[in-house]
Formats: sequence, C-alpha cells, structure tokens
Amino acid sequence: MKISAEQKLGNGNRVILVKRATPNSDSEREEYLFQELRELAKAAGYLPVGELKQTRYPDSKYQLGKGKIEELAELVRSIGADKVIFYNRLSTTQLFNISEICKCQVIDKFQLILEIFAKRATTHRSKLQVELARLRYEIPRARAVVSLAKKEERAGFMGLGDYEDSYEQDLKKRIARIESELESAEKDDESLRALRHKKGFSLISLAGYTNAGKSTLFNAIVSESVDVRNMLFTTLVPTTRALDLGGRKALLTDTVGFIEDLPHWLVDAFKSTLNEIFLSDLILLVVDANEKPEMILLKLATSHDTLWDRIQGVPIITVLNKVDLVDESRLDSIMEQIGYMAPNPVFVSAKKGIGMDVLKAEIVKHLPPWCFCSLSLPNSEEGMSILSWLYDEGIVHRVEFGEQIHVDYEARTEIVNKAHALLGPKEV
Repeated sequence: MKISAEQKLGNGNRVILVKRATPNSDSEREEYLFQELRELAKAAGYLPVGELKQTRYPDSKYQLGKGKIEELAELVRSIGADKVIFYNRLSTTQLFNISEICKCQVIDKFQLILEIFAKRATTHRSKLQVELARLRYEIPRARAVVSLAKKEERAGFMGLGDYEDSYEQDLKKRIARIESELESAEKDDESLRALRHKKGFSLISLAGYTNAGKSTLFNAIVSESVDVRNMLFTTLVPTTRALDLGGRKALLTDTVGFIEDLPHWLVDAFKSTLNEIFLSDLILLVVDANEKPEMILLKLATSHDTLWDRIQGVPIITVLNKVDLVDESRLDSIMEQIGYMAPNPVFVSAKKGIGMDVLKAEIVKHLPPWCFCSLSLPNSEEGMSILSWLYDEGIVHRVEFGEQIHVDYEARTEIVNKAHALLGPKEV
C-alpha cells in the first residue's frame, strides 16, 4: 500500500478501518456504511491510513477470520498504525483477542461515537450524558474486562470474583448518581417547556440523520449562525432560537443527529436532549435530497425508528434539503420511491435560501390550531390594556375604535377563554 505524505503526519492518530460484511448483503449499501465509518473517523480527528474488508459470517473470537486478523496485524506493523477501528460491534473478548494479535488499541464504531461525543460535549449536562453512555456501554462488559485484564494474576479458579463484583457495583453507583442528576435537569426542562407553552410559544425541532444539513437549515430559518461543518455530529448540545412566523410565536431547536443502529444505551443516555424532539409540537425531519433514493430511505427509516414510539402523534414535515443540486426530473423520481416515508414533503436549499417561505407556511399549517374570534372591549384604560395583551399573546387582524373597541384576533384556546373571562358576562 502506498503511503502519502499526509498519512506520514499522523501524530498518534493513524488508524486502520475495518468492516465485516455479511454474505449476500448489498454491496452498494456496504460501501456507503464504510464511507460513514470514514466520516466518523474524520469527525473524531483520526487519519485513516489503511482499510480492510471481509465478507463472511462473524467469528466468535475475532469477528473476522483468524487469517484476516493476522493480515490486519501485518498491515498495522507495515503502516505503523496507532489504532484499529471496526465498523462492527465487538464483544469484550473480541476486542481483547484482536488487540493481542495486532499489538495496538482496537475499538468499534460505538466506542468511536462516544469519543466524538466526548470531544463535542461542552456543557455540564452533555458531559454527564457522555459519561452515562460510556458507563452503560461498559456495565455488561465489566466482568469480562476485569477477567481479561487480570487473567494472569488469578490465584485460582474465580479468584477475581470479589474484585469483579466491586468493579461492577462501582459502575452501577456512578450510573445511579448521574441518572439522578439528569432526571433533575429533565424536570427543569419540563417546567421550561410548560412556561414556554404558557407564554404562547410553539415548540419546533429539527431532526434527521447526522450531516443532513440541519444546522445550515437552522441558520437559514432563524437568520443566525451556529457552527456548520461537513462533519458528523456537529450538533451535540441543542440550540434554541425564536422563530418569526408572521405573528405566531415559535421556538426552533437544532438537535443531535441520528445514525443507523444506535444502541439503546446511547439513545437512553441522551434522553433529556432527545426530549427536545420527542416533546415538540412539530418536527422538521431533514434529509439530503442529493443522495440516492436507497440511501434516503435508509436514513428516513433510521430516523423514524428513533422517533416513532416516542413522539405520540406529533406532526412531521419532511424537509428535503439541497434541492439546488438535484434536477426536477430526478427529484420527481426520488419522490416516487421515498414518498411513502416522507410525510408533508417540502423542498428547500438551506445553503441557497430556496424554499424558506414555503417551509414557513407549511410550519404554520401544522402548528397546533388557533381560534379566530371577535371581541368588543370597553374604550377605556382597561380595554386598552386587554388590547395590548392580545397583541402580545396572539395575532390581531383588525381593530376598530368607537364607543367600544372592536377586535378581530387569532390566539390559542386558553387565551380566547381568558379574554372572555376578563370581560365577564357583559362581553358581547
């Protein structure tokens, strides 16, 4: 294998990427998943200097065949790689066996994602979530980790039992402590959401497969500038901004992206962050329209699998982004293939600002409905105070001043009821 000048500048981050494919699996999809591994490695700051693939059913000791693992070990030596990263999930025993032969650190895709999350965690809560995910990943492996690391120190059969029990109990105590702290933060979030609803804000979340362009779309909708990079998991800490919808008050939140086959322990650890999506009034599900239909369907399926059991009937708008890169006939063909998985589709280019008005109109259409009402207010200081309040809490369409103030307005049901209650039985 040729080694480029760039590859010689590894600085301890030189990695070999490995993936085992199941016989009869789709070769195009397998290549796409390998490309995703490359992008994950890049996001974690690694420099891939070699790749290895094998098609076979998994080997219980090595994931790959023993001969392929020996080939991997030779590749590690010849290239001078610092680490090996497997796409496939590895058991503790497989990690140990492979690292023993390759004489370097070995991790799998899920450990790689944890590394990325740890690097991107900037708030106390996100750091707690990363730590919780790491502990939940480690807990089922705890006994095997200790046994393998200490196997040469065993005094006899099961000689490490007490130590293993102590290590596992320590992990469980740390998990319980972090869960308690995150539960407290979650209650604060629920109170904040309730307050925002009370103040008349509709809650909208951006969701979708990682690197679909959510942050770029966020910037285009709210005219802000949050971090946008062509890299997986750019957004880890949710960002919320006010959104102008022609009088309707809304808050838009940019959230962490999804990825195929995210394990439950990782989703659960980020529950308080993902609740920004699950408890929204409306979800904008963003996909990259410039990908092949098969890949779009794969990503839509992953997103729906993550959302479906938790959103309890929350409406979804499918935002097909990057349409500036797709000609109209191809877009029609794509929709024929993915339409059944793409509710309420809207076509935009966040980068070019195309389709923003259409998207906002579709958002208003799917927000919780407001009532249209008319009121007659006393032409007095009290009436002017109520009118001012209506301007704050809803959309005032018409005001006519005379002996009374006649108002046509639109607002949430609770605001309409409160306005009538303020006027009492004299209101007509």
